[in-house]
Amino acid sequence: MIYKIGIDVGGTNTDAVILDQHNRIIEATKAPTTQDVETGIFNALDQVLRKAAIDFSNIKYVMLGTTHATNAIIEKKRLAKIAVVRICLPAGQSIEPMFTWDEELKQSVGNHYYFIHGGCEFDGRPLNQSRLIVDECESVLDQMEASCIESVAICSIFSPVLDKYEKEFGQLVRNRFGEDFPVTLSSEIGNLGLLERENSAALNAALVKVADMVAQGLEKALHRYGIQADIYFAQNDGTLMSLEYAKKYPILTIGSGPTNSIRGAAFLSDFPDCIVCDIGGTTTDVGILIKGFPRESSVAVNIGGVRTNFRMPDIISIGIGGGSIVREKDGEVSVGPDSVGYNIVKESIAFGGGTLTATDCILASGLAIIDHPACDVSRLESISPNTWKKAMAVINRDIAAVIDKIKTSSQDVPVVLVGGGAILIQGQLEGVSQVIQPNHAGCANAIGAAIAQVSGEVDKMFSTAGRTRQEVIEEVEELVKHKTITAGADPATVTLIDMEEVPVAYVPSNVVRIKAKAAGTLLVPVNS
Repeated sequence: MIYKIGIDVGGTNTDAVILDQHNRIIEATKAPTTQDVETGIFNALDQVLRKAAIDFSNIKYVMLGTTHATNAIIEKKRLAKIAVVRICLPAGQSIEPMFTWDEELKQSVGNHYYFIHGGCEFDGRPLNQSRLIVDECESVLDQMEASCIESVAICSIFSPVLDKYEKEFGQLVRNRFGEDFPVTLSSEIGNLGLLERENSAALNAALVKVADMVAQGLEKALHRYGIQADIYFAQNDGTLMSLEYAKKYPILTIGSGPTNSIRGAAFLSDFPDCIVCDIGGTTTDVGILIKGFPRESSVAVNIGGVRTNFRMPDIISIGIGGGSIVREKDGEVSVGPDSVGYNIVKESIAFGGGTLTATDCILASGLAIIDHPACDVSRLESISPNTWKKAMAVINRDIAAVIDKIKTSSQDVPVVLVGGGAILIQGQLEGVSQVIQPNHAGCANAIGAAIAQVSGEVDKMFSTAGRTRQEVIEEVEELVKHKTITAGADPATVTLIDMEEVPVAYVPSNVVRIKAKAAGTLLVPVNS
């Protein structure tokens, strides 16, 4: 029997599950997320392995969903010193790279940027010339070397249409600094839109050290138990990427937590189309499942104050969770948005603390119980029934409002509740046809990571000049399937799951933007 481990790091808890090769749940556990994150991962791994009576040598795969990348950007720590190279001259220099970034974030990545000649028009025609100017590039590389740059982000005008300028400069970087030097090409990260795509590439370049640190930490933890497994990272479209792919594109892990929960909800409930509410200890994340995958956001996303345009799940979050602080003033009760987070087992009243939380209120109502040695509901007798009733009403009202906001029609829809804080919702919600809370809902995020498929994605402009529409579609399908296989999917299982032709204003009719996505099951080596 072959086993796999799914781990998901949340703001309050780090969850871990062990599944067999048929995706049957063997064991699941929760451990408090720690400030350094790594310790929480080690603790969750330790707990789930101790509880499971299995041969560790049969664990062949480990899937991790992590908040490391998001935290690094928000905290402005552990980021690489980067150079942003914009291939644009003689145009595209009126706004410098990272112009909209917070000053502290800019300084934390070094704030080095350069302009060079190159790039193309929307139809692939060169802006300046068909090749980069070698002497100009070498001068930039000299300056980068003198500044001790650790990672490079390369962004060329209209590179989603023609990426050869980015690839050419990327090779010059590797020739100078070595084949393993981190290079991010914007055409592989973001979509059309120069500044947002450049921001996405720059953030990715800044995160390479973080990804490497997480990978090494997890490898050490597994080595401690003698586990020799392939490591995969969960990405924000509900699929997996290999360890090497994650080191190259760490930005794709941002938003993977809510996405894992949505995918886990689909697996546990057997509902491929529904709304999912992931109620954690700090926030409630609400998303929509379409054919078993999260709906993608159609708007630009801000990450740590930086506007980006790479793919992200369509998620609405509110500050309500199991650890949300409940306050009463002048007869009015409020819940959140602040939370005791992973300190709930120390600070909430039921656990012997002095802070009234949402979990205290649901326990006081008698509608839910928590099997924890430190939890004593007799401590809640001093809470007025009027207080906990009002708190529960606020929770139901606010979550129902978010569900209504994310819906695409006025019809009532099924809602699947997952996450450790799912006990906060008891009974029906307004605007909902049915509420489902499946078994193992508390660890849906780790389960989502463990059962995830591998995917590839294409979002480019294509010219139909001199060829039929069907020939273009076939090229896109071949390209997206190749990217999926490169990411670690079994070629025999790769299928196209979505393709969309997007009209583009102000361009000739023979140019079309096509977005496509494919997915396949994880490639399992024969010798495993």
